[in-house]
Amino acid sequence: MPKRTAVLSDIHGVLPALEAVLAEPDVRAADRIVLTGDICAGPQPAEVLDLLSGLGDRVRWVGGNADRELLEYRRKERDTIPDPIGPWAAEQLRDDHLDLLASLPRTATLTVDGLGEVLFCHATPRDDEEVVLVDSRLERWEEVLAGLDPDIRTVVCGHTHMPYVRLAHGRLVVNPGSVGMPYGRTGAHWALLGPGVELRTTRFDTDAAVTRLTRDSAYPDIAAWADYYLHARASDADALTAFAPRDGRDHTA
Repeated sequence: MPKRTAVLSDIHGVLPALEAVLAEPDVRAADRIVLTGDICAGPQPAEVLDLLSGLGDRVRWVGGNADRELLEYRRKERDTIPDPIGPWAAEQLRDDHLDLLASLPRTATLTVDGLGEVLFCHATPRDDEEVVLVDSRLERWEEVLAGLDPDIRTVVCGHTHMPYVRLAHGRLVVNPGSVGMPYGRTGAHWALLGPGVELRTTRFDTDAAVTRLTRDSAYPDIAAWADYYLHARASDADALTAFAPRDGRDHTA
């Protein structure tokens, strides 16, 4: 059984942040790396996919809503993408990238030392874009976790770009946060599993990364994009306020 599993979520095509995490000793030493979606929808989509593909079988891939949207856009199954950078990112992908995105599962279940059977997904086990938060009510968690195998005692998800660990109906829920588009504080956020759960933050030279993205990415609004997301201009309070209506809570109560 593999001893250590590194979980990287919501890379969003930010190559400098991904490179910083992959250089971490505990990531380099991990038996496997699990990607929990929204891998390439950002300023360097092709470069990120090429780097991750080069890591071989040590990587387990799970698709996210943004990955699906890029694929649907290129296949003319949709005319727009909610994220403004999405249409541009989709056009940067080669055919082999599209084939890779098309092959990504919505979930993966792996055995992790100390945690047993762990389910990895992007947003929730049943959907790649619905929202659950650290303060979502237990009734909401019961709804989105319904039907899971009783042997799965840990669920790892991403999507909301904010790291947390909490219990919900006896299951441990882990969100590693975002590698490339953090909300609340700067750095590339990820998690290390086995035998417990550790939320990690990789610090890197944010200003240098912004300069590099501005130089290397052809996205027309790259300077503003890089400044906003790499400097985590959106606070955790901002993000929770924006996401809260989507987790089904009743604001009139």
